Amino acid sequence: MSEQSSSQRSASAGEYRTRMLRGAAAGRFARIEKAANPQQAMARLLPYLKPYRLALALVMACVVAYTLLALVGPYLMGVAIDQFIEGRDVPGLVRVSVYMLVVYLFTNLFRIIANRVMARVSQDALRDVRRDLFEHLQGMSIGFFDTHSAGELMSRLTNDIDAINQAVSQNVTALLASVLSLVGILITMFVLNAWLALTTVLVVPLMAWFTRFVAKYTRTGFRELQKQLGGLNAVMEESISGQKVVKAFRRNDSVIEAFREKNEAAYKAGVSANTYAMLLMPLTNVLGNFFVIVLAGLGGWLALHNLVSVGMIATFLNYGRNYIQPLRELASMYNSIQAALAGAERVFEIIDTPPEVLDAPDALPMETTNGHVRLENVEFAYVPGVPIIKNMSLEALPGQTVALVGPTGAGKTTITNLLTRFYEIQGGQITIDGKDIRNVRKSDLRRKLGLVLQDTFLFADTVMENIRYGRLDATDEEVMRAAEMADADHFIRQLPQGYQTVLSERAGNLSQGQRQLLAIARAILADPAILILDEATSSVDTRTEARIQEALLRLMEGRTSFVIAHRLSTIRDADNVVVINHGEIVEQGTHQQLLDKQGFYHHLYMSQFKGQAI
Repeated sequence: MSEQSSSQRSASAGEYRTRMLRGAAAGRFARIEKAANPQQAMARLLPYLKPYRLALALVMACVVAYTLLALVGPYLMGVAIDQFIEGRDVPGLVRVSVYMLVVYLFTNLFRIIANRVMARVSQDALRDVRRDLFEHLQGMSIGFFDTHSAGELMSRLTNDIDAINQAVSQNVTALLASVLSLVGILITMFVLNAWLALTTVLVVPLMAWFTRFVAKYTRTGFRELQKQLGGLNAVMEESISGQKVVKAFRRNDSVIEAFREKNEAAYKAGVSANTYAMLLMPLTNVLGNFFVIVLAGLGGWLALHNLVSVGMIATFLNYGRNYIQPLRELASMYNSIQAALAGAERVFEIIDTPPEVLDAPDALPMETTNGHVRLENVEFAYVPGVPIIKNMSLEALPGQTVALVGPTGAGKTTITNLLTRFYEIQGGQITIDGKDIRNVRKSDLRRKLGLVLQDTFLFADTVMENIRYGRLDATDEEVMRAAEMADADHFIRQLPQGYQTVLSERAGNLSQGQRQLLAIARAILADPAILILDEATSSVDTRTEARIQEALLRLMEGRTSFVIAHRLSTIRDADNVVVINHGEIVEQGTHQQLLDKQGFYHHLYMSQFKGQAI
């Protein structure tokens, strides 16, 4: 895949990296994006809540209970003023006070229960969403990951899921309670006094208008902030990952200056975005106070004309404060809900993406493999219209070692990618023991293949477990034996905890050559029928290569092996050297036959291996 990255996809690498940085670094600022189709996103989320409908019913019952109880408190306060304070009825006042205490206690008890159950339900549902997304990603083809950066996918697994979590776990109950409160308070107020209740009509449209006005500018501001944060993080990521180059070429000052420019732009965008975002709460407070003033003024005028009691005014003032609070909550929930729906869209966009390489409905198992590989008139292109492999036919007999050589970008690595079905061919067929690999299960196919890539990937785990990745049921003794065959045992035992040494991220505490040896040990442990070595010794020195060459030869013995290498030592011993240029086989034969031919391979030898003994 290194060839394809360099020749076919390099132009888009910058674009993907930018998307990755914006997705992963923008973090919580992505939550102000709106869903393109909120109804559809909501419909896709609901099935994840369906298994927990009993718990949701309990949540709804608790929300209804504490919302209705919240309406009783202000009413009891008015009763206390009109009937017991003015009448100086102390026992009655104490009795009503106890009622109010019980009401508020049960109000908060039901609220706690609802929030606790909803938090559990939301985490259960999001665990299912996260599981479905991750499992779907594991089934996606390599081509999918070529066009989706790791940062972008991580953002969907973290930021987008977190946006859904914020809305589901915190805002579902608040949204339901706010709507019920608004309706309940409105009905109660109109039942008690229609004239005082009419003042509420003034507040709702004003609150809705201000919310939409502020949200519009907030969304624009945070989108600009996302853009600037993406540029800022691009500078940081490049400077940190490229520290050796920065220091070697003494570019510290220029990197600092570039960071200052991006940091200043992000600062200005952040000030602008947060200024609009912080306007909403003061505006709602002003509207709330305005509502209370109007209510108090109208109530006072009605009280002076003996149309309402003082207790009624107190009741309405309490209802007025309680009426404003749900409006504030609805306004503050607007962005969070929009972000959740937008996050859901991005998550389901990935889940709805079908893998490019699928098992056929009638795919057959591959239980035994002799290793007879044939490519017949194979055609392939990463990008439509730009062929990489052109009408290629190739045969590898059981136990043969086939060396694939040619200039960078010729298509060598692509052949191994097609053999493993990382990509699907567009023409011809590839067979193993006469079976078209498209008609066998991918898992069975890959179980028969051992892969050692040029770019070694090791996990942040112990050395033992990294080797055991080749075969998870292997014993410790089998792991150590594989390490010995790869000539890795000696350096492993010199590590601080030997085989139990925990590797840092991407095994940064090992040299490139040591990482390559562990990858070879992993392949040895897998005991494959067909072996693919893609520049497997490219990162080790000549002395180390000489030590592991015998181990590789023992590993390849009796196995069909495809070797991509530029070093003469691995090419010389191959049964068949296949010379590839521009996606076509231009020559093939043994090393000596091709040298004697003095064709394309001879030219490669003279340019790349000049001075070495034939």
